[in-house]
Amino acid sequence: MSISRLIEKIKKTGNPTVFGLDPRPEHVPEGIRRKNYALYGNTLKAEAQSFFDFNRGLIDGLCDILPGVKPQSAYYEMLGPDGAVSLRDTICYAKEKGLYVIADVKRNDIGSTAEAYAEAYLGSVTVNGAQYEPYGADSMTVNPYLGSDGIEPFLKKCRERDRSIFVLVKTSNPSSGEFQNKTFEGKALYELVAEKLSEWGKSAPGGGAYSNVGAVIGATYPEEQKRLRAMLPDTYFLVPGYGAQGAGASDVVNAFHEDGLGAVVVSARAIMCAWKKTGKNGDDYIEAARAEALSMKKQIETALAVF
Repeated sequence: MSISRLIEKIKKTGNPTVFGLDPRPEHVPEGIRRKNYALYGNTLKAEAQSFFDFNRGLIDGLCDILPGVKPQSAYYEMLGPDGAVSLRDTICYAKEKGLYVIADVKRNDIGSTAEAYAEAYLGSVTVNGAQYEPYGADSMTVNPYLGSDGIEPFLKKCRERDRSIFVLVKTSNPSSGEFQNKTFEGKALYELVAEKLSEWGKSAPGGGAYSNVGAVIGATYPEEQKRLRAMLPDTYFLVPGYGAQGAGASDVVNAFHEDGLGAVVVSARAIMCAWKKTGKNGDDYIEAARAEALSMKKQIETALAVF
């Protein structure tokens, strides 16, 4: 089952972290970009191909020490159709290398529109009798604001195609409390979302101790993590905010169970841009990313004192 596959990869690597692939032009070493400008000119296609080449190198360098990857679609969408191809190719390549892929797309809508989002990222599309997976991710992030009828199409794909979703509950950004911490009948909004998420999880079992409905819980809010961990014992947490957003290993401990499972921590810029600290103009970007990822693993390992 989907979340169980992620857990197997976490156990195999001994590493409860995934790396975000959120490239911007300035994140990509100049040598990669220069090569593609020579091939395609100063075009969106050149930039999109540079993103993919950069991603491919990172995937090759990290696939044996990390269980998964989380590409954020916005960075690809800003390059238009060529960026969409780069995102698709990145997902396919990551899966070929054995990584669990969480598409960070934060989609939601109602009715047939929600169904279309679910089909795009978790399902398949029929073209004149032939089946195609447009993106083919293992999992995707989902916004719960529209309520249950906006979530059900994604739950259906979890059940039908053994996929998972991670629902936004308490996000890592500084202003998240403007809405998420507002209280209603004595409970914060994020707690009410968590209660509903627990119900959704019962309809999409993950084949083990956890359901295929996970929760996005920011690393920057450790006290809320602790409260939500108690509320959602059967829910896997996706924990963004590590590194560039300011959270460290001690800030994510509350997201885990005592056995060191229950959460997977995300780092994007700290790993992608580690090459900027070495003074080698990006020629060593793979080695720098690997060193940063191993350092992150060690820090979390020490904080958890489990792995």
